[in-house]
Amino acid sequence: MAELRESKKRATKQRLSDVATGLFYARGFEAVTVEEIAAAAKVSKVTVFNYFPRKETLFLDREDEVLLLLREALGERPKGQSPVVALRRLVDKLCEQKHPFARIDKRTVAWWHVVAASPSLKARLREIGDETVEALAALLAGPKPDGPARLLAGMLVLTWRTAYGEALRVFERGASAKQANAAFIALIDRGFSAVRPLVASSIAER
Repeated sequence: MAELRESKKRATKQRLSDVATGLFYARGFEAVTVEEIAAAAKVSKVTVFNYFPRKETLFLDREDEVLLLLREALGERPKGQSPVVALRRLVDKLCEQKHPFARIDKRTVAWWHVVAASPSLKARLREIGDETVEALAALLAGPKPDGPARLLAGMLVLTWRTAYGEALRVFERGASAKQANAAFIALIDRGFSAVRPLVASSIAER
């Protein structure tokens, strides 16, 4: 019974996100209210907030997955392997899976257009970026990361964000999805190579 309840909760959460996303694509994030989302999904406003604590999370519904992927990549790496190598392998894995975090195509570009038109979503993404840096620093150096760990984490997150943004621009200038994804990988490699000297042995051995 408990498994069935959890399955129903996951299905409801996904349906709410799908309904909201459809409205956001059609009208823009700022123009759609939570009341309208609830009405379209045939649930109460309270139900929406039971699953999504703020409106932004209806569209930015993968933020928990970011930390999970980082934790798995770093936690499962062989002893002594650099965290930069582990994260570079994560990039390859996500590219093979065509995961939205490492994929450039018409769908991801359309998603980013919704974000670009919304001050609220852009602000929340900046918050998520800051939270990711702090979380990654803690994964690299423990619960009380020092300055070097925060610097490394910040540069790794910035590399990923910059590479993805540039790949989007390449695609929108008329390049193919394959070329845009190649641009993404090229900047990832350039950025990750630049930060490798920052990896202290105490971090790399964790």
